[in-house]
Amino acid sequence: MGNWLDRLFAPLEALLRKLEASIQPSPELMALLDKIDAWIWGLFLIFLLVGTGLFFAWRTRFIQIRKLGHAIALVRGKFDNPNDKGEISHFQALATALSATIGTGNIGGVATAIALGGPGAVFWMWVTGLLGSGIKFASCTLGIQYRVTNKDGSISGGPMYYLEHGLGMKWLAVLFAFFAAIASFGIGNMIQANSMALPLHEEFGLPKSFIGIVFAVLAGMVIIGGITRIGRFTGKLTPLMTVIYVGGALVILIKNAALVPDAFQMIFVHAFSPTAASGGFAGSAVAMAIRQGVAKGVFSNESGLGSAPIAHSAARTKEPVREGLVAMIGPFIDTLLICTLTALVIITTGAWQLVDPASGEQLTSTLLSKRAFGLGIPGGEWIVTIGIILFTFSTIIGWSYYGDRSVGYLFGVRGIKVYRWIYIVLIPFGAVMKVNLMWTISDITNGLMAFPNLVGLLLLSPVVVKLTKEYFSREHIPHQ
Repeated sequence: MGNWLDRLFAPLEALLRKLEASIQPSPELMALLDKIDAWIWGLFLIFLLVGTGLFFAWRTRFIQIRKLGHAIALVRGKFDNPNDKGEISHFQALATALSATIGTGNIGGVATAIALGGPGAVFWMWVTGLLGSGIKFASCTLGIQYRVTNKDGSISGGPMYYLEHGLGMKWLAVLFAFFAAIASFGIGNMIQANSMALPLHEEFGLPKSFIGIVFAVLAGMVIIGGITRIGRFTGKLTPLMTVIYVGGALVILIKNAALVPDAFQMIFVHAFSPTAASGGFAGSAVAMAIRQGVAKGVFSNESGLGSAPIAHSAARTKEPVREGLVAMIGPFIDTLLICTLTALVIITTGAWQLVDPASGEQLTSTLLSKRAFGLGIPGGEWIVTIGIILFTFSTIIGWSYYGDRSVGYLFGVRGIKVYRWIYIVLIPFGAVMKVNLMWTISDITNGLMAFPNLVGLLLLSPVVVKLTKEYFSREHIPHQ
């Protein structure tokens, strides 16, 4: 099948590569963009994100731990009211947000953090997950508090609305929406399409343009239906893909159960002491473990970037705090569960110390994860391959909603319709083209989303505290 498909799609792939060549920046411009990217994702943003997490942990007295039981009850639908304003259930809102965050960061991001920072990096990923859940609680509570109902009956919410209506900073809201819209085309679309097409092309020899077109059609069937259809779809896909990946990882860890305690010991020890060179691992200082763990943790769960409140704002509820509680479960699933399982597989199989036999260099990213799962059980590489395909496709679906709400804020309802079609058409482009430029641009804009969002969260923290106290002071609210 591959041969005739290659011939059929060869002209399209050639055209896309010509287009790619025509938009390549000069080496000087690319070097400048790389410097900007490194500055944005440098220590300042990392400390700002961690500092904001610590601030909300203090202001809410670690609500992510104290009220986790109530949050789980909310996700299970115990307090759902079909008459409340909104378009999707608590569970569907959480599934939509998770569909956009569970992705390559849980597979390749974890592997890269360990490859560069050593096992200790995993501890700092846990720190970002725990603190990030508090940030998500605050941001999604504000998302519901300041959301708006559009003329067509749809709901819009997110940082742009609490920046404008909560703080009166329209210019900052416009900046956030602009950055989010640009990031959606890259980190939410073309980069994911590329990551999705690559394993299918390598394993089955299918043309990347063919893969892109197939998934563009599948994505379009969901995206055009708006958040209601997206919520129904992610409500089914997110649990399925999580069970497949988590199940595969647990099989490996049960097989290597005797090595799991040592793996945890390595994580805790090397979080605070350097990791010595061993095998193919070159060694790592504590500072690198912290930097890699925090950066990859934020990349994985997106806490503080402001994307999740856009999805959670569509939830069917009249209580802002309820959706904040639901949202704070996200980092527990994304970082504290899935990322931890990936890390334990990599450490217990010893894959983090191996080198690529072809290049002689240390394995990183998804190649490291695939090797680890392959060492864990026969055919384990397929768990990673299937995981990448499902995770990246779900990210495309979830980020489409982030982008269309941002475009709707900037240009109105007509802009949303145009945006959705452009978003769908770009999927085959991303599948075929090299995405170095798009990765850098979207990485920059994704990081820039954090600055206006964190300003809004910190300045509106009294609102979050007030709403939280009021919610739990009512007699009908359980105090577990």
